[in-house]
Amino acid sequence: MKLLLKSIFILYLNIFCIEYTLAQTTSQEIMPTSTNEFNLPPIKAVIDSVLKRNGMVRFRKQHVEVEANKLKSERIYWTRNLGIQADSRYGTFDNTSLSADGSTSTTYINTSTKQWNYGVGLYLKFPVFDILNRKNQINLAKMELEESKSMVQFQEDEIRQTTIKLYQDLILKQKLLQIKSESLGNGKVNMQMVEKEFRNGLVPVAEYVRITSMSSNMESDYESAKSEYLVAKQILEDMAGFVFNVTPSK
Repeated sequence: MKLLLKSIFILYLNIFCIEYTLAQTTSQEIMPTSTNEFNLPPIKAVIDSVLKRNGMVRFRKQHVEVEANKLKSERIYWTRNLGIQADSRYGTFDNTSLSADGSTSTTYINTSTKQWNYGVGLYLKFPVFDILNRKNQINLAKMELEESKSMVQFQEDEIRQTTIKLYQDLILKQKLLQIKSESLGNGKVNMQMVEKEFRNGLVPVAEYVRITSMSSNMESDYESAKSEYLVAKQILEDMAGFVFNVTPSK
């Protein structure tokens, strides 16, 4: 009973001394991840870069240009009914001439010659359907252009919101990693103390096994948090097209 009370007292003493000992120990290297310790690029710069690189946004903007050209085409569509027509032919042509000498006799003369024949003229057509439907066609082209612009805006809003969520998720994972790293550091310091007390026979085997298991779980949680943080960071970097130089602030 006396040994158990002594062990409990030592454990409480270890917990009380953890903060002081952690400041002096150099055996454990933990990644600092607090948002106050790191310099992430401004969220506006990240969003602008993501929008500039996104393939779907570029596709939507190109579609706007297509619809704008369609509208221009519809506005000048009427000119297809107005034009200049010209043709030319080369070959042997039969020519007939009439000759009269003032008397009652008339003479017809047929000749064959090789020559060029050509003609030039203007034409203007008035198709009723095109005239009546012209306004509807122009309005339809305008609506399609506005629709494509709205799709660009929708796509940009969607990507902007996704980027904001990923950015904030990265900050959250930084904070969680900081918490896990602090817990792991505390656990390792505590484990070192328990091992020393265990070798001196002051800590029971069951207690030593329990604390060892807790330390292993802390290390596993830390590695999982670290992996999730790196994945979130690399995904956002891939979308933005540049590497975040995340370094501890001075």
